[in-house]
Amino acid sequence: MTQIQRAAFIQQRLEQLYPDPPIPLDHTDAFTLLVAVLLSAQCTDVRVNQITPALFALGRIPEKLSKVPVEKIEAIVRPCGLGPQKARAIRQLSEILVREHGGQVPADLDALEKLPGVGHKTAQVVMAQSFGVPSFPVDTHIHRLAQRWQLTTGKNVSQTEKDLKRLFPQSVWNKLHLQIIFYGREHCTARGCDGTVCDICSTCFPKRKRAVKTKKA
Repeated sequence: MTQIQRAAFIQQRLEQLYPDPPIPLDHTDAFTLLVAVLLSAQCTDVRVNQITPALFALGRIPEKLSKVPVEKIEAIVRPCGLGPQKARAIRQLSEILVREHGGQVPADLDALEKLPGVGHKTAQVVMAQSFGVPSFPVDTHIHRLAQRWQLTTGKNVSQTEKDLKRLFPQSVWNKLHLQIIFYGREHCTARGCDGTVCDICSTCFPKRKRAVKTKKA
């Protein structure tokens, strides 16, 4: 298969497996999604979903969380790892949203990336899932699979994002990034598949004999 053919097959197969992929982080609006994605850095979505109910009980809107002491936030989010940094970021971004954005999460990528603790991937997730803006957030699952499927040179997540946006139509970006995440967790895992085992890997590369060594993001 050529790269274009692989991309078409992968998109078709993922659509068969995950026709309506849910957002794995529990949330009710753009603000709760923003906080949940921030907490998910170096933490599993399952753990984040266990933590956020207690956090949002303190406040589900920036106006309320901006008044909660950092120490109280940290006590709740500590199990997610990087507790002090994440707690400060949540408090600070809540204050900024109230002071500069009327308590609303801005539907603007640049504005989101300026918020404490919000990187490019986090901002893109919010743009895609809360505001429907075509985006292709690249996490470790997507980066790893894109390399295994030879859809990117895989030097870093920025390059992976550019390559995937080039290969797939913009209309499927928001859905496809979720589909790849679910496939990476369920079928083409870091330990369960080395680039030769799962359905997509074995179909796209039937003659592949050696394990694929992926470069970390």
